[in-house]
Amino acid sequence: MTKESKFPVNSHKNTSLLQLRIHPNAAQSKVISFSDGVLQIRVAAPPTKGKANKELIALLSKVLGVGKGALEITKGHTSRNKVITVDGLTQEEVFQRLLTKPSSSSSDNATSRIDHQ
Repeated sequence: MTKESKFPVNSHKNTSLLQLRIHPNAAQSKVISFSDGVLQIRVAAPPTKGKANKELIALLSKVLGVGKGALEITKGHTSRNKVITVDGLTQEEVFQRLLTKPSSSSSDNATSRIDHQ
């Protein structure tokens, strides 16, 4: 099985779907790991009034290098388990960007990478 097939991304032309598990109220927003077929992400915002969703979209926009308009929560608006649509990137492009970009949204330019489990 290739790395791409284990990664939580499905792709159709230039649209990819990411399966995520969100952990709100974290110390900082960052991509933390990939486990059980789901990308684990911490967001600093609380899960009220869409604040955690807004923070999630901002973090993914930065990490993937796409505009916020290219990202859409397609499933799980009020759940910690979400499916995100990424327009304009193939599965391979999403995979490569998640592996090579810093995962923190803080301004300290953290260099942590996704921990594959």
